[in-house]
Amino acid sequence: MINRATPLPITQQCRILDVCRSSVYYKPVPLADRELEIMRRIDEIHLKLPFYGTRRIRDQLHREGYKVNRKKVRRLMRLMGISALYPRRRTSKPGKGHKIYPYLLKDLSIDRPNQVWATDISYIPMARGFLFVVAIIDLYSRKVLSWRLSNTLDTEFCVDALEEALRRHGTPEIFNTDQGAQFTSKTFTDVLKNAGIRISMDGKGRWIDNVFIERLWRSLKYEEVYLKAYENAAEANRGIGDYFRFYNQERPHYALERFTPDEVYAGVPTQLEAA
Repeated sequence: MINRATPLPITQQCRILDVCRSSVYYKPVPLADRELEIMRRIDEIHLKLPFYGTRRIRDQLHREGYKVNRKKVRRLMRLMGISALYPRRRTSKPGKGHKIYPYLLKDLSIDRPNQVWATDISYIPMARGFLFVVAIIDLYSRKVLSWRLSNTLDTEFCVDALEEALRRHGTPEIFNTDQGAQFTSKTFTDVLKNAGIRISMDGKGRWIDNVFIERLWRSLKYEEVYLKAYENAAEANRGIGDYFRFYNQERPHYALERFTPDEVYAGVPTQLEAA
């Protein structure tokens, strides 16, 4: 019998509630309101014009009345974990000593669910402070398989999301990521290898392959995050969770012939064609 007078350790509680421990420990980031305002505007510019680097973002901010130099823009973008998207030698930096795996999606026809999964991390502004969200999607159906929030760019919340996706949806044939330190870490790749999943990592000039999850971030932010000013991590967790349920179950996609991700993942279009 559980002694209710003695609470479970926080790690155990998080496992039972299926939330990331770092979000439970969230504390507002000690940044000035003006800097948070600038960071949100940088995020909006980056989402609309992902090819803009620090110089162009600085120029755009100047046109809008924000007096910031390029050094500050670079610092804030690094803090947010974002950078311009364009072909270059390395789009993200792996951790020191982390193994880089070959890219497996070249000329691959993705024609079924659970063939290829992909993941990415994005910045989430709040009324005070900010969070990061990681999501794992099925590339064929665009279905969000799992997600987590965190107040730091650590590996733990990425592993938590991965383990949930595997637990709920089985295993894909291929898992594709960029070369970010969270995804090249041994902790993350060991989960994939132990499940017998082939690991693929974007290489030189392959940034365009993340376009599907970049579209997910655009939808999430314009249809949910930018319309609200989350006061805390719990509110953000509820709002984003509600949105992803709507995105999977109710929101039709033109690219999916107006079916929802859940319908395509379950094979509904194929069933209708066969009827």
